[in-house]
Amino acid sequence: QVQLVESGGGLVQAGGSLRLSCAASGSIFRINAMGWYRQAPGKQRELVADITTGSSTNYADSVKGRFTISRDNAKNTVFLQMNDLKPEDTAVYYCNARVVTTFLAVLEPWGPGTLVTVSL
Repeated sequence: QVQLVESGGGLVQAGGSLRLSCAASGSIFRINAMGWYRQAPGKQRELVADITTGSSTNYADSVKGRFTISRDNAKNTVFLQMNDLKPEDTAVYYCNARVVTTFLAVLEPWGPGTLVTVSL
């Protein structure tokens, strides 16, 4: 009914930058909020950043000042600009959204994830 697909992950050196994108598709009436989570091996999934339709943002302490979340509501897309990447940022990054469908159901789908690897 609603799908999220992440892109933009890859291998970078410490101090480098990546820009992740997440595009939502399907029977979408409204996306109230979108967010990025990440999960490293042996770790629990954690919130990285999220953003509401009104552009209010929230960041994990570990990424404040380095990452920026933004969205293009017309394209149902959310971005995560990641600067000054560190090895500890290595993880699979997942996109999440709170979606009102055209059938007026409320869904919270997840994307399949995109891998970010930061080397020294």
